Amino acid sequence: METKEYIESGILELYVYGLLSESENDQVTAMSNKNPEIKAEIISIEKAVINLSSSFSPFISHSQFEKIKAKLELKHGKVISMKSESSWTSYMGWAASLALLIGIGYQYSKLNETTNQVVTIEKEKSKLQESVIDLEAKNKETELVLNVVRDETNTVVNLGGQAVAPTAKAKIYWNKQTQVVYVDASGLPEPPEGKEYQIWSLKLLPQLTPTSIGTLANFKDNNSKIFAVEKTGDAEAFGITLEPAGGSPTPTMEQLYTLGKV
Repeated sequence: METKEYIESGILELYVYGLLSESENDQVTAMSNKNPEIKAEIISIEKAVINLSSSFSPFISHSQFEKIKAKLELKHGKVISMKSESSWTSYMGWAASLALLIGIGYQYSKLNETTNQVVTIEKEKSKLQESVIDLEAKNKETELVLNVVRDETNTVVNLGGQAVAPTAKAKIYWNKQTQVVYVDASGLPEPPEGKEYQIWSLKLLPQLTPTSIGTLANFKDNNSKIFAVEKTGDAEAFGITLEPAGGSPTPTMEQLYTLGKV
């Protein structure tokens, strides 16, 4: 076998790592003593092992590393002679084991990194799904508002502010055929804690008769401020009062915020 083929066969790396049998070690040692190119290649491989060990020296004690380095490190371009071939092989085996452990540690680190990336992606996916759900809800809400406003069969009743809140206003969208009622409460101030707006369908004659058709619950969370309330079929006017949460059996006239005649 030619020198180049012998070097490229990989046997010298195994020799340096201490992975050959004793007879194979003897053969490589004999070849290196006879052939300067093979000797130089062994020295090159030893340097690589030393550099690898140096770069990861924090994983071993300083004193232990220096002892190993003293055995392997090149000084003035020459290899330090070893006490025995078996001792030299032992250190090379240790270096190979260290390289293997470093490789395993690196792979473990990459695995953890990949796991963390997967967790991050899952969190981002969850947030994106929440955003999509929220957007769909807003789109449905917007579609509802547009349908109510654009429905030409609806009778629009404007409610003006009263003494307790002169600047307040609201709109009633009432479909007399289906009796469905929607309230646009965007002109009302946010109710205080523990209070809710209550909607009243009013009969004016022969005497004022109020009938509750619902409350505007979750006022703060309703971005469009369009509320669906109960049906009514015989309203002559609509009013909105501020009542305790859950509503009141009769309207509190002192808290009448808006009023409007059909």
